[in-house]
Amino acid sequence: MGTTYASAWAELLFIVSPVFTQPTAEVFFRLATGWVLCSARRTITGMLRFADPDGWRSHDSYHRFLHGAWDPPAFWKFLAVLLVERFHPRGVVPLDLDDTVYHRQGRKVNGACWWRDAVRSTATKVVTCWGLNLVVLTLRVAPPWGGGFIALPINMRLHRQGQAKLPELAAEMVAEVAGWLAQREFLLCADGFYACLVRHRQHLPRTHLVSRLRSDAAVFELPPPANGQPGRPRKKGPRLPALKDLAAAIADWQALDTQERGRQRTRLVHARRVVWHAVAPVPVLLVISRDPQDREADDFFFSTDLAAKPAEVIEAYAGHWSIEECFRNAKQHIGGQEPQAWKGSGPERAAAVSLWLYSAVWAWYLRDGRRAPSVQKAPWYPGKDRPSFQDALNTLRRCIWHCRIFPTNEPLPVPPEKAAALIDALATAA
Repeated sequence: MGTTYASAWAELLFIVSPVFTQPTAEVFFRLATGWVLCSARRTITGMLRFADPDGWRSHDSYHRFLHGAWDPPAFWKFLAVLLVERFHPRGVVPLDLDDTVYHRQGRKVNGACWWRDAVRSTATKVVTCWGLNLVVLTLRVAPPWGGGFIALPINMRLHRQGQAKLPELAAEMVAEVAGWLAQREFLLCADGFYACLVRHRQHLPRTHLVSRLRSDAAVFELPPPANGQPGRPRKKGPRLPALKDLAAAIADWQALDTQERGRQRTRLVHARRVVWHAVAPVPVLLVISRDPQDREADDFFFSTDLAAKPAEVIEAYAGHWSIEECFRNAKQHIGGQEPQAWKGSGPERAAAVSLWLYSAVWAWYLRDGRRAPSVQKAPWYPGKDRPSFQDALNTLRRCIWHCRIFPTNEPLPVPPEKAAALIDALATAA
């Protein structure tokens, strides 16, 4: 059984073999498997003991992989097309967008700079950190066991100071994915920083945007219809009050049930079409969401899809949280910040491979690995009934270790319970 699951993992890795030469494809397969199995710090040297224990190639081959002549967009394309066909074969493709900092050490890391640390910064204090600023586009997937969504990275850009800005890189990635999937439509969710992507709407083919508005955003009524008089038609109507004042004056709230991060909630909602002229002179759907118990501040969302339902807009933005969990897991469990690549394209490609592997592990588990025992019951966690990314990763490690230690179907040389305990210890050692 372990051999079958390990074969499914190998098949998944080799979807990108056209990107590489045949020897480089084998290096990638071994390095990716060693990355998953590694129980030490995930430097190339640390992963090498798990990637190539029999010394198939010299260690220089693995160091050179990150600087090879392979094409990163094509590297992402094969995975993105596979994931969309597997998890969203029809309908609108839901995407999430955000940026994160991969903390790095060393002043000579190519692409690294000082950035605002969004996790540790507050409204009154800005904390900076040294590292790589990555803009990541993810595919949103609903797991079969319910609960919150899973974000699978399908594209990435490195933001360098003094070059293209974050929204420009984001628009570039969305347009690239839309080119890979020419017949599909997309729903892109991003936080308020990327609300300015409305300006890039001509570069976002077949894509609607859901984001957040500031409470002091200047919004206007829709422009009046043309009256036949000479002159340029108006682009906006009268200015509306500040959003917080507009919400305070609303009397006809609509009560709706929404699904937010796997839980049902009741929200008071008001929706209307407005023009956010400072960003783009086009109508958007404004959705004001209020907590009926008045424990939370009002939320102000917008969608470029004027036909969207208010509940759909609220649920779409709530699902954006999955990308934050993706960043946490890629850093903590995949070790995306650990490879010691400094020069040339090495730092950027090491980050890309870590995010690619995060998607690959989930893709393997959602289709193949979840049939194997994965959620480990523990006396201190009796209510756990849904697998985490750590469970998915440990399941993959068990299958690979079983295939390496017992490569044939012959009877085990040790009692099965002792073999299972040994493999479980190896799988959870990282």
